[in-house]
Amino acid sequence: MSAFEYSALDPAGRELTGTLEGDTARQVRQQLRDKGWTPLRVDELAPRGTPADSRRPGGLRFSRGRASAGELAMLTRQLATLIGSGLPLEEALRATAQQSEKARIRNMLTAVRSRVMEGHSLAEGLALYPGAFPELYRATVAAGEQTGHLDRVLERLADYTDSRQQMQQKIRLALFYPAGLVVVATLVVILLLTYVVPQVTDVFLTVGQDLPRLTQGLIAVSDFLRMHGIWLILGLALLVLAFGQGMRREAFRYRVHQLQLRLPLIARLTRGMNAARFAHTFSILASSGVSVLDAMRISAEVMSNLPMRRAVQDAAARVREGSGIGRSLERSGQFPPMLLHLVASGENSGRLEQMLDRAAINQEREVQGIIATVLALFEPLLILVMGGIVLVIVLAILLPIFELNQLVA
Repeated sequence: MSAFEYSALDPAGRELTGTLEGDTARQVRQQLRDKGWTPLRVDELAPRGTPADSRRPGGLRFSRGRASAGELAMLTRQLATLIGSGLPLEEALRATAQQSEKARIRNMLTAVRSRVMEGHSLAEGLALYPGAFPELYRATVAAGEQTGHLDRVLERLADYTDSRQQMQQKIRLALFYPAGLVVVATLVVILLLTYVVPQVTDVFLTVGQDLPRLTQGLIAVSDFLRMHGIWLILGLALLVLAFGQGMRREAFRYRVHQLQLRLPLIARLTRGMNAARFAHTFSILASSGVSVLDAMRISAEVMSNLPMRRAVQDAAARVREGSGIGRSLERSGQFPPMLLHLVASGENSGRLEQMLDRAAINQEREVQGIIATVLALFEPLLILVMGGIVLVIVLAILLPIFELNQLVA
């Protein structure tokens, strides 16, 4: 039995899409007709006998399926619960698909279930959707199937996905307010310089008096923004676009990431976040039975900073030659001392997975503490800067008025 993607019209003339299981496309069409629907298209998602990594049916959306971190954590935890309760894998996949409210998730799980029912492993079925189930996920599932502890491995994967999502949400929420303050403050200053200041300074220019240098500078800035503001915005947009295009090239992205590791505060945040991601991933893979070299290779891929990723790859090469993990990572000079100390301690005591997990938690707490401190200092600093800018504008407007009053007196 295979999974088929269909497109059909219901009695009201609305087009419906989804997946159904059947032995042949004709059988699926008959199922649609039995529902009173008119089949338009029926395509097999995963033809029998095709290798999992090469199944990409042309034009099928579901072969490029995606799942958010929250969706992935939810379906992983549901699978872990059902498998842990003794339900067969095929039935657990069916139940999880039925419980999902998203048609996209249901379609993916149905296709994976069909792959499993053909005699393939769950990891091979998940390989149909690399965009939804990354290599870390598939490798961990494969290790869990080999060791017979799939339910526990899935629970750890769900915890890992949940923790990553929560950390990302905390960072986004923490940055939302200051980012909004910056945008509003910038718009207020632009409004003052392009609309309010010209209205006031025109009065001084008609009087014909000599203006203070502060006022002259303010008028020059205001005139520049009014005359060249559009070109300035276009130039900034082109600069952002060029930077985005450059970031698609690995060589340019590598240099940018190197720069991130040299800037005082950004370097600490970048190292902390990437080190925590590496440690968490390595811990899950190592505890699931994945070999150290494969665990290091996969853990390197989940790191966003290219120099740190390359450092892990070089460390894996040294480990292959017989060097210790902690010493190999230390030679790169890219990882926080606490992580290196815990890894070395775990190697010596035989508790590498626990030490990696502790290192990841330590790095996440440190990153969250740095972000909280920076934001606590940023808000009053932004208020001071905005107050200084407004003070300069007010003084530039009031100084000519004071001089005019003195002349009149």
